[in-house]
Amino acid sequence: MTTMEKDRYFKNSYEEARIAFRGHLAKIKENWPKAVLTSHKIGEEQDNTVDMIYSEALTDNRQVLFFTSGEHGIEGYAGAAVIHLFVDEYLDSIDPDTTGICMIHALNPWGMRHFRRVTENNVDLNRNYLYDPDTVPKDVNQTYAQEKELFLPNGKIMDVKEEKATLYARLAEGAAKASYSAMKEAKGMGQFKFERGVYYGGSKEEESTCFLKSIQRKLLSAYQRVIHMDWHTALGPTNEVTMLVSELDPRNEEELKSLFPLENIQTFTPEKVKGDSTNHFHKLKNEEYPETHLFSALFEFGTFGEGIKAELREFTTIILENHLYWEGAEKEEDIRWIRSEFQKMFYPEDEEWRQSVLNEARLAMKAVLKAEKIMN
Repeated sequence: MTTMEKDRYFKNSYEEARIAFRGHLAKIKENWPKAVLTSHKIGEEQDNTVDMIYSEALTDNRQVLFFTSGEHGIEGYAGAAVIHLFVDEYLDSIDPDTTGICMIHALNPWGMRHFRRVTENNVDLNRNYLYDPDTVPKDVNQTYAQEKELFLPNGKIMDVKEEKATLYARLAEGAAKASYSAMKEAKGMGQFKFERGVYYGGSKEEESTCFLKSIQRKLLSAYQRVIHMDWHTALGPTNEVTMLVSELDPRNEEELKSLFPLENIQTFTPEKVKGDSTNHFHKLKNEEYPETHLFSALFEFGTFGEGIKAELREFTTIILENHLYWEGAEKEEDIRWIRSEFQKMFYPEDEEWRQSVLNEARLAMKAVLKAEKIMN
């Protein structure tokens, strides 16, 4: 990767990324003259905004291309890079007469600004989009509750090596199967009881959730076809992109693999993933806009890789970062190590990884845009 590419696409702060995103408006207006940039203030802190560039098609709202980024704050940096890449390399391949465009930067601006995954209310935003809150069982993550002393912050971190070793041991040992099961369950289902715990889905809708739900409804009502790509990091093979599709999509995994020429495609069930935004999108479409065609998928750029060792590292990193946020750490070097490990998980500085984001994003965008007939 050249220094120019690195500086152009990968920013070091929320403010830098937002300035770059807002700068895309001029280029987009060349093709969609009525495109507008809107900024929606989110949360208590000053100047945290969700920014959106939107335009309907020029003559016929046949379809809309919809990109979202920053649902998990820190992951928004890679998402912003992908949107920038799209504007540079693919924008002119889209027919503005029949295709609208909608690009969202930093759905979770507080998390992106502070290099955290969650919102200022400690909510995992992608477990907060409940179409029907009553579908979440009262005893969801019962095992998590039983093992809560492992997952909830309790006192300052005195020695990160000792705490890390304890977490590894508790999660890895056969006797800790309940703990490990609780973490895997909470990662998918979310947990809706412990406000200071990891994978917290919230007790009410976040402002960003309300905003995205309104945009989902707007696009489903205005277009015959909606093509949505939601950009994330961490999950899947290192330096590769993984496409994750809700089982509410009418096509099964084999059909998806035949349509989209990508190495890594997975489906997931709404029964095991509560409050996911793409599940909500499909549910809304099926219930209220059944005639509209919807493609909606998450695209994950892998960091730690797959397998039990990678999972243990991921869970430990998530728990330690949450503990640090709430209770702090005694040693400055421990603070630096935890923050560094967290960044390696969601926004590595490694040049090979960042180059892979650009390369894999190209593959993903071409696959979707061609399969969905937005680009020849």
